[in-house]
Amino acid sequence: MRLRFEDIHRHFKSELKPVYLVSGDEPLQQGEAADAIRSAARAAGYATREVYEADNKFDWGELSAAANSLSLFSDRRIIDLRVPGGAPGIPGGKALVEYAERPPEDTILLITLPKLDRRQQASQWFKALDRIGALVQVWPVDAGRLPQWINQRMQGRGLQPEPEAVRILAERVEGNLLAASQEIEKLLLIQGPGAVSAEQLTAAVADSARYDVFTLVDAALQGQIARALHILNGLRAEGTPEPVVLWALAREIRTLVSVAGELEKGASPQQAMAARRDIWDKRKPLVAKGAQRLPAPRWRALLVLCAQADRAIKGRERVDPWLLFQDITAQMAGLGRLPAP
Repeated sequence: MRLRFEDIHRHFKSELKPVYLVSGDEPLQQGEAADAIRSAARAAGYATREVYEADNKFDWGELSAAANSLSLFSDRRIIDLRVPGGAPGIPGGKALVEYAERPPEDTILLITLPKLDRRQQASQWFKALDRIGALVQVWPVDAGRLPQWINQRMQGRGLQPEPEAVRILAERVEGNLLAASQEIEKLLLIQGPGAVSAEQLTAAVADSARYDVFTLVDAALQGQIARALHILNGLRAEGTPEPVVLWALAREIRTLVSVAGELEKGASPQQAMAARRDIWDKRKPLVAKGAQRLPAPRWRALLVLCAQADRAIKGRERVDPWLLFQDITAQMAGLGRLPAP
């Protein structure tokens, strides 16, 4: 069963599936879709939640054990399975097929993972889950629909923006819904509900933090090592949440892995960028330049380093995430690996 993001709440009024698969590379809507599923499950009495991070060291036997175990108090429960790599691999695929064949009673399995390609959607594990559950695919909001999305989001928070205010915010965030949501929440905090003029929005944007994660990524892609590291230090000093910094770096690196892979196959930079609708036109030269700075294996290695930073943020590795951010940023900008922290 396929569910659009917009139809999730309507779906919950009629039923709850034993499995939900939330897929996509847009973090705000993916997070909100997962939150909506967890909220609906809790309202239906699924009080217990077990969280599993299926990285490349994950033992898929843990999923089978969780499925076969009973809650201490026999509560309904949610198994929250995150697959940051995007595909479960052979052991994971087998475990998911077995789970789908005998889904435990009083249990909802929520799986979140990046965007699935056609090959993954043709796999046995995906078809097995699709037969008994629901897939929520989260798509980026393109440039044409972004102003409408921002306007609806602002009105939903009690703000009544002028069209010019919406246009200014859309240009600033360039398709980043998480950034748009943060700006809207900040504006609401500053002035409260009501009308929003272009001047008010401009003043609020000008009052933003001195450094932001988008400037950091662009400086790294431009090869400006000193400036990028300076911006990163500024983000840390201003208390920018670690997951926000990681999200920006990992999001860009996933794109660069894809572009560098096309270059590795012999495509020209222009060919590699031509069909990319997920990259704004004015950023395509910058992304192409960055992709050519490192070979595809180096970009893939940086994605692994992002996964290590994610574990560090969650306390699963005894290393300062900001030191890993420094290493990732420096390598993006063209510097070799920094000494291991």
